[in-house]
Amino acid sequence: MIIRRERADDRPELLAVVQAAFADPGEAKLVRGLFASREYLPGLSLVAESVRGEILGYVITTRAWIGGQESLGLGPLAVQPEYQRQGVGLALMEASIAEANAMGESTLVLLGSTDYFPRFGFVPADSLGIVPPDPSWGSHFMALALASHQPGSHGVFKYAAPFTSR
Repeated sequence: MIIRRERADDRPELLAVVQAAFADPGEAKLVRGLFASREYLPGLSLVAESVRGEILGYVITTRAWIGGQESLGLGPLAVQPEYQRQGVGLALMEASIAEANAMGESTLVLLGSTDYFPRFGFVPADSLGIVPPDPSWGSHFMALALASHQPGSHGVFKYAAPFTSR
């Protein structure tokens, strides 16, 4: 398996992977919106590809904010259903975290499974002083303090614009 940056010609297949991975068709619409948004970060749009060139999974991370400070919002993370539980998501997450660290980013935030994401070091975001845009998200709203994290980065989290226009 190869993890690489997304290319524009991958997009139809990436959207098909997102649609296959999620019951909600809104996830593919969200990804299309993220591609077109000002918050899109090409270096954090990652593809898992088989040695035969088949796209197995995809993850996007976009610019976000904690209060007035820059942050990152991760997701969606999608893996073709027939390749789930085979390490594709793990590889995409590890690569996303490594890229975010290499870019000197401070915090990676997501809304996701409390059974899956803590293995990467994610903790409830409120434990880092990060307030969710929707209080009902509870412990599913998580954050990872990256290498450049500065204590004191706290406040209400704001996702990229396409998240709020869903």
